[in-house]
Amino acid sequence: MNKVATAESMDLRSEIENFLYREARLMDQHKFEEWEALWSDRAVYWVPCAHDSDPMTEVSLIYANRAGISLRLGRMKSKAMYAQDPRSICSRVVGNIEIYPRDDGGVDTYSTFNITEFKRRANITRQLTWSGHSEHQLSRHGDEWLMDYKKVTLINSDGEIPALGFLV
Repeated sequence: MNKVATAESMDLRSEIENFLYREARLMDQHKFEEWEALWSDRAVYWVPCAHDSDPMTEVSLIYANRAGISLRLGRMKSKAMYAQDPRSICSRVVGNIEIYPRDDGGVDTYSTFNITEFKRRANITRQLTWSGHSEHQLSRHGDEWLMDYKKVTLINSDGEIPALGFLV
């Protein structure tokens, strides 16, 4: 039997959807400091190499805690990440958002994404499409939501992957 949506559940859905859309926009616009501010102090950001892998025993494309996220962003801002010089132009579409409230007041989310990446270097241009799903664990900090955990699973993560600097 379907539950009837309450005003409270619709408000929560709107807040969480807006958070996920804002996160995508900040990454597309290379607003790295604002994107970093969306993370809590207990942050974990994980992009596995293989579906259903364990980051403690297997290689990951990205596995970073709060300090590691800051380090990656520092490299992006300093242009020390050669694969992103010049930076890719990206457009992220987030969809199929599922929201699961937790007993502690936080929420877990599952969503799908498509990222179109355009890259120009010298006289070579390329456009790639990346697809997959994201899982977020969000918690409230005052009036705002922050990410405690984010897992990004690319549908082709088991295959050959070029540099992914646009994922931050």
